[in-house]
Amino acid sequence: MGSGKNSSTAARKARIDEMRRAERARDRRNRILVIAASVVVVAGLVVGGVVLVDSQSDGKDSTASGDAKGSGDTGHFTTGKDGVRTWSGKLARTHVTTKVSYPMHPPVGGNHNPVWLNCNGDVYTAPVPEENAVHSLEHGAVWVTYTAKAPKADVDALAAKVKSTPYSMISPYEKQDAPLLLSAWGHQVAVKSAKDPEVDKFFATYVQGDQTPEPGASCTGGVVK
Repeated sequence: MGSGKNSSTAARKARIDEMRRAERARDRRNRILVIAASVVVVAGLVVGGVVLVDSQSDGKDSTASGDAKGSGDTGHFTTGKDGVRTWSGKLARTHVTTKVSYPMHPPVGGNHNPVWLNCNGDVYTAPVPEENAVHSLEHGAVWVTYTAKAPKADVDALAAKVKSTPYSMISPYEKQDAPLLLSAWGHQVAVKSAKDPEVDKFFATYVQGDQTPEPGASCTGGVVK
């Protein structure tokens, strides 16, 4: 039985390694595209400066959604027999550069900042920007959050688990209802302690799980708070 578990762990590690290789290749392609796009933009500035000024005066941002403060989400949570809450409805994925008001706390999806929060086993001891954290969830990360009511021993144990798990992160979050929460894109569960069996189950299911909108996308090179 131990052999089967080791094989499963090895297979998951191999899958994550392959995703990282694909991400590095995609990053190289993206850098080339960005350079090419920059050349086009510079040429546009030279030729159409007046048009550019006019469009800027309209106050339009091609990155932001129509309602920059809105999450773009619709729907609600439904709770399964295992206690995992799943968002039933739309989770928007537009990049915005403003603060976002999410309908759930902590958020499990919605419009978010173009830059993700580093989630390569990162432990944050201060609150992090929700908009960046949501982008990390889009990349397949699990986000562990806790309030001041959470026992320090549990927080320390969960931080240790995060440190050893790529595509995960932990931070304090006072607006949530339970002392300890685990979140992934579209999914969330409250756990009683770091020893709760749901902790390992949630990590195994949702770290780079089937719910991930952008599997293999990087969890490094983003924002570090």
